Amino acid sequence: MKDLIKIGIPSKGRLRKDVLNIFKKNKLKLISKRGDRDLFGSVKGKKNIQIIYLHAREIIERLEDKSLDMGFSGLDLLKESEINIQKNIKVFKSYPYGKATLVVAIPEDFIDIFSMADLEEVAFEFKDKKKRRLRVATKYPNLTREFFYSKGVTQFSIVKSIGSTEISPFTGSSELITDITSTGSTLKANNLRIINDGYILKSELCMMVGKSSLKNKELQKLAKLLSTKY
Repeated sequence: MKDLIKIGIPSKGRLRKDVLNIFKKNKLKLISKRGDRDLFGSVKGKKNIQIIYLHAREIIERLEDKSLDMGFSGLDLLKESEINIQKNIKVFKSYPYGKATLVVAIPEDFIDIFSMADLEEVAFEFKDKKKRRLRVATKYPNLTREFFYSKGVTQFSIVKSIGSTEISPFTGSSELITDITSTGSTLKANNLRIINDGYILKSELCMMVGKSSLKNKELQKLAKLLSTKY
């Protein structure tokens, strides 16, 4: 169908539930022929809409390459993406869901580090004594690098994390981490504490639209509808 509107929804987790709830509140019934595991869906009575269930990170990429018109994902993932991706995507609506903060956290036994300025000092000492840079494990290399430089911390290296970032300092793969947290309880449970001024970015669930799709009147109408009840 020529004017098919393709919408990306997170395939799992809390964000998926929140997005499904937004559709439900606006009386849009989502249908998946093969149940919850189906990667494709539709909206009852709306033949011009196709739902595609994807990883929240991939939704950002697909909006940029125009294979999605609209998508729901976290602001953190948009801001972590490359600038040339960000400039092709408009945040149409921010919702009060998926609230979390990207933070800098260190093991509790780093007793002399309370601020990013302390971290900068320790990073220089670390380089002098150990002849290598402090390693930061993260799933957010771009935001981490930008934030550290903005705070004057330059003597560090990024270790890209795939699994549970919070265990990295205790397996010898990094000295500290940056990670997304909603309550801080997971960090605390893993003997990590947030640096006092180590708050990088506040995130929440957003409805995003590819800028090239914004001229579609049906898409505009749908985006406005999904911005009303949530």
